Amino acid sequence: MMTIRSQSSVSSSKIFSSLRSSSINPSSSSSRSSVFVKTVFTSTMNHSVKTSLKVPIVSASQSTNGSHFSSSSGGDSFFRSVLSSMEQVYLNRNPTAKAILELVGSTDANQICYDHIAYRTFGVNGYGIDSISKFFLDFGYTQREELRFPKKKLKALWFSPPNVSFINGGSGVHGPLPRIFISELLVDQMSPQAQEIIRKYIGLSGAGHKHTVLSSALGCLTWPKPSHDEFQQLASESEYAAWTLVNGYMVNHVTISTHRLKSRLKNIKNFNKFIEDKGFKLNSEGGVLKVSPDALLLQSSTVADSIPFEFSDGVKESVPCSYIEFAERIVLPEYKDLPEDKVQEVHRRDGFEVGNADKIFESTSMDQLNRRVA
Repeated sequence: MMTIRSQSSVSSSKIFSSLRSSSINPSSSSSRSSVFVKTVFTSTMNHSVKTSLKVPIVSASQSTNGSHFSSSSGGDSFFRSVLSSMEQVYLNRNPTAKAILELVGSTDANQICYDHIAYRTFGVNGYGIDSISKFFLDFGYTQREELRFPKKKLKALWFSPPNVSFINGGSGVHGPLPRIFISELLVDQMSPQAQEIIRKYIGLSGAGHKHTVLSSALGCLTWPKPSHDEFQQLASESEYAAWTLVNGYMVNHVTISTHRLKSRLKNIKNFNKFIEDKGFKLNSEGGVLKVSPDALLLQSSTVADSIPFEFSDGVKESVPCSYIEFAERIVLPEYKDLPEDKVQEVHRRDGFEVGNADKIFESTSMDQLNRRVA
């Protein structure tokens, strides 16, 4: 059983203390700190006004810690403001995700809910899953199952959100809180050459593992930019490692919960066709639609965008950025006779599936990116 600390007093002070002492590379963020402070302050004030309304208690996933984190507290406003800053960085760097969210929003008048948000990390010297998860645990999230990906040398944990109030019609991070999926590269299983590169930049990060949330919200690395040769060396062994080296803790993807839509797009097969008909490329690894063995979790994703990147040795090249995923969670067999208007998230398939996730990881692979260009 997890004990929830005072989110407003503890976590807020930690993050804003980070604003003063962060070791994030200033050359890559310039004046973003002041922008972040302004964004958090403005968003917090706006959200505080909105949350004075009476709203229903809903979450993206049933929390098992028995906690109820009220959105009437300043802690929730702050938490959503930080998520909003992460989301804005993600959308600014990924035009495909932004375009699809706008397209779906204009087609389906209902709110767009996030099924989950995902992050990638290096599992070494405190820079792995725990470096990000502690922020979510502070705000009432509950650690759930671990997933292993031996061939990719990865492990992951997912976290279910607390039961919190939200504004009716709120979308994205201002709707039902999403699940959180955090993976890490098992660095000790990599070649000595790859380990040397990763440990070099982890070392140059100083205390960067204490400021991962700030890094994600500002959209910059906690370590210096690598050389092109180092990036290529990692990419030849692990595209996940190379992605993390140049993207750091920025959001890897958000996932639209299709079954929460109201139009025909609530069916993920219809959704996929709609997206493809609009000219967007979907990840074809293992087939466009990824289906869990129990057939209750259906997932798909776009191919990642690319973003211009200047390496420390002056080489300029496009590198994989992020993507957007889509998920439909089917009603569990024991609830199949419930009227549709009575079905809630708790009645649907929860959790994640290794087979599905393994293929979704490929959204940032060069095989998929080259297919997108073609």
